[in-house]
Amino acid sequence: MAGAGSAAVSGAGTPVAGPAGRNLFAEGLFEFLRPAVQQLDSHVHAVRESQVELREQIDNLATELCRINEDQKVALDLDPYVKKLLNARRRVVLVNNILQNAQERLRRLNHSVAKETARRRAMLDSGVYPPGFPSK
Repeated sequence: MAGAGSAAVSGAGTPVAGPAGRNLFAEGLFEFLRPAVQQLDSHVHAVRESQVELREQIDNLATELCRINEDQKVALDLDPYVKKLLNARRRVVLVNNILQNAQERLRRLNHSVAKETARRRAMLDSGVYPPGFPSK
């Protein structure tokens, strides 16, 4: 790159200077990153679904262990196992919350970038730039 981000190269290989070049570069970068962000988002969604399913299975198992413990004539001490299951469930819920927060931040970031790209595209198409907008 010749300048400090002041020029970009068009699809034909010719330099594009000024705001148009920066917007072209930003748009290209956004389009380059979009598939990775979408793939990450879908993976996070799949993990969250599996976390919910795992949490439900842990709840069912804990309930079943409690029922078995109550039905047994011989006193088996299943309480430590139930506590371990509940501790595992708590950790699953914690991880799920972290994933949910990360996915929400990713969604907001994606929305902001798309909104800014659309705004800049509209400004370029109209040819009207706000005061203080960087020029050539």
